[in-house]
Amino acid sequence: MSGESILWIVFGILVPLILVLDLGVFHRKSHKIKVKEALLWSALWISIALLFAVAILFMVGRDKALEFVAAYLVEESLSVDNLFVFLLIFSYFCVPDKYQHRVLFWGILGAVVMRGIFIVTGLTLLEKLHWIIYVFGAFLVYTGVRISLKKDGEVQPEKNPVLRLFRRFVPMTKKYHANCFTIKKIGKRVATPLLLVLVVIETTDIVFAVDSVPAVLAISRDPFIVYTSNIFAIMGLRSIFFALAGVIQRLCYLNYGLSAILVFLGLKMLGSEFVEVPVGISLGVVGGILVIAAIVSLLWPKKSAAEEGTGRSENG
Repeated sequence: MSGESILWIVFGILVPLILVLDLGVFHRKSHKIKVKEALLWSALWISIALLFAVAILFMVGRDKALEFVAAYLVEESLSVDNLFVFLLIFSYFCVPDKYQHRVLFWGILGAVVMRGIFIVTGLTLLEKLHWIIYVFGAFLVYTGVRISLKKDGEVQPEKNPVLRLFRRFVPMTKKYHANCFTIKKIGKRVATPLLLVLVVIETTDIVFAVDSVPAVLAISRDPFIVYTSNIFAIMGLRSIFFALAGVIQRLCYLNYGLSAILVFLGLKMLGSEFVEVPVGISLGVVGGILVIAAIVSLLWPKKSAAEEGTGRSENG
């Protein structure tokens, strides 16, 4: 049995086991996730991903290990940007803190399935239609430019077409009922607002996948590397959400960093027939851009509208 086959088996056992322990043992009762708990879970998932990379290094090879780390870093960085959207959705629907973990847990389980479908589709297209690589590359460049021009607060959950269809055709209660997605009411099963929030989270992840999967495919075409790095990244997303929820607004230049990463990966795809960029260089560029974006955000934070208004009034 090859090293990759063994790691597929380890991955297939490890991820479901931790998920069962997560929801069935540690989060069996709904409660507000505190920063310390979130940091511990974030450290656990990141450590597992890094240990998996070490296992790839010894059992498959250095190049594959570097591909995994680079793909994981790209997916995780794009996922962090999506935390802004999660915050907006939870705020819009007034989801109590203690129920947010349950929504994200089931939302990410759905994402595991959807990412698999997107990855298989993307790899099949690249294999059958080689020219599609230029479409993917151009799309990444376009997405990168679009992100850099995106204004704050642009995402509006109420305009989600799936949300409108859900409200129109699915009977739903007006208030939350503990952590239940559905309840029985007058002998009939009806949805609660928590199920509606889950549906919105799932549909927004489809949009996320459209951006992130081509970005990871720009790093590796190996299904094993692409899928495992993707899943490890989104599995840790819940914990990172609760750990960074209070400080994520300070990463005001993160969108420019993500924009630069997507443009770089898009250009890498477009020029793949002429110039081969070593995965080590790709990893260095991605990591460097993220570090610069974080440092600039912390050293030169943007002023809020209220602060700018106060400054103008004092000068006046």
